Amino acid sequence: MKYIFLIITLLSTTLLFSCQSYNGDLSQTKNTNLLYLGQQFISPPSFHLETEQEIFMLDEEMIALVESKLMTTQSTKKKARLLLEHIFSQDNIALSYASNANVTARDAFHSKTANCMSLTIMAYALAKEAGLKANFQQIDIPEYWVRNGQYNLLTGHVNLRIQAQENIKKTVIYGSDAITIDFDPYVVRRSFPKRIIGKNTVLAMFYNNKGGQALVLGNYAVAYQYLKAATQADPLFSPAWGNLAVLYKLTDNTTVAESTYRHAIALNANNLTALANLAILLHSEEQPVAAKKIENKLHLKRKNNPYYQALLANEASYRQDYLLAITHYKKALKLDAAIHEFYFGLAKVYYQMGNINSAKKMMRKAIRLNKAKSTEHQYIAKLNFLNAEQIN
Repeated sequence: MKYIFLIITLLSTTLLFSCQSYNGDLSQTKNTNLLYLGQQFISPPSFHLETEQEIFMLDEEMIALVESKLMTTQSTKKKARLLLEHIFSQDNIALSYASNANVTARDAFHSKTANCMSLTIMAYALAKEAGLKANFQQIDIPEYWVRNGQYNLLTGHVNLRIQAQENIKKTVIYGSDAITIDFDPYVVRRSFPKRIIGKNTVLAMFYNNKGGQALVLGNYAVAYQYLKAATQADPLFSPAWGNLAVLYKLTDNTTVAESTYRHAIALNANNLTALANLAILLHSEEQPVAAKKIENKLHLKRKNNPYYQALLANEASYRQDYLLAITHYKKALKLDAAIHEFYFGLAKVYYQMGNINSAKKMMRKAIRLNKAKSTEHQYIAKLNFLNAEQIN
């Protein structure tokens, strides 16, 4: 299962909980200009912010592909299927997935490498050129985190909804039949809530990804430019404000960081990561009572999310507390035993503990549950490594 590197939100490696409720004031900042600190984050001379036109633009070769391959039929369904086939076919574009390849439609096409955000942007641009009525959809998947060094990255998901003139209600996923174009079959199968979003929100997501990547790399001036652009592309896109607050906290601008966190939460009360990061900030400012109230609220909302249990397992493993990691992974599996990443996580923990037999058992379960070929190849390679380890 590959999740889109779309909404990047950064967490501390420690989350604390208590038994109190939160009823604090999270007032929205009326003058958002007060939340910008451009004077502290001067844009580097070589920095270039991709415009909306550059992000969605097709070149002559891409337009020629649409005219020669997609305009041969009037059927919406056939056009959508042809689009998917040409994106992934080894005889055509042959794109491969890379989680950090947050690039424009044109760069995705020519580099043949993109993440799901960029794949969706490219598919949208090609679909529009082919005369299809395409809209972006945001999918409300459960909170799902991926560790990147000292950070946990929270991912979100978008896909394309093609309005079928034939009144056919089907789903198009990579490797299947067609009308919603989605690059993650898992998301489609689970039928998560979805809603149409505007192109401005997708633009904000693109900038937010770029800003998050720069932030993780410590390029704070670049991160600021992208995150500010995200908040201006869609001022109501809460995750970008939350990430901007993370940047401020990392650069010791704690007062404006708190205000920015509160603004993000006021825009979206379900931005739980901004709440968690606000609690961490309040702890650092010696406001433990207010912080614990937030943590209790978070715990109540997250305790039945299997991915949250997996996050706690990852944190425990990062601290080399392997027994606690196993406990949390087992809680995650009790909540949802069909997620292959949980078995893979257990396999890694057992390997760290020197329990090769249990690691192999978990890897086999992960392989059985996984449906993505690229991931299957990785899993099989790791299982072969474990087999070799045991022989040696």
